[in-house]
This record gives sequence, structure tokens and C-alpha cells, in this order.
Amino acid sequence: MAEHHRKPNRRLFDGRIEKRLPTSVPVYLATLDDPRTRERTLTENVSPHGARVISKRIWQAGQGSLITLSAGGFAQVGRVIYCMPTDGYRFCLGIEFRERAVKWAELSSA
Repeated sequence: MAEHHRKPNRRLFDGRIEKRLPTSVPVYLATLDDPRTRERTLTENVSPHGARVISKRIWQAGQGSLITLSAGGFAQVGRVIYCMPTDGYRFCLGIEFRERAVKWAELSSA
């Protein structure tokens, strides 16, 4: 009977098991194909294995990305999960980090 009182698995509903935190972190965003051509932008929200980032250009799902803190020292390889247009001429990217977890709180306060 206790089985009826279990919480539903969040992953079944939204594909995520980690909580996203609304955090604006200044970063540089570049493709893995051309890491020297980067744009300065901000995150909208973050989790240990992902981030939602604003971009000036369209990205393709599956495309490799490189995110570096504007303050320097942090470089993270990711993969674009989605790219959605926003108001104006910007796009919201969902980026997944599979290689390692990111400790955003430590990085954004540095």
C-alpha cells in the first residue's frame, strides 16, 4: 500500500533529475569547431550537468559547445540539447555537460 504514496519520478516528466537554479553567470560561448570565435553572454539557469545560455545565433541539437567563465579559468565542453528562439534576435540553448559536474556556486562567486 505504501507504493501509492511514492513521489513520481521527475525524470519521467521533464527529462531532468537535477534542480535548475536561476543563476546569471557571465560566460563565453563557442563551438568546438571554432573555439577562438566566441561570444560573450549569460546563463539563465544552471545545474551541475547543464546550463541554459543565451546566444546570438542558431545552434543545432547535438552540436559541441565550449563554455568559459568570463573571469577565466573555467572551460567546460558541452552538447547542445535544444535551441529555441526568444523575443528579439536571440536564442536559448540547453547545454548538457556529460564529462564532469560543474560547481556553479563556487565559480560564480570567484
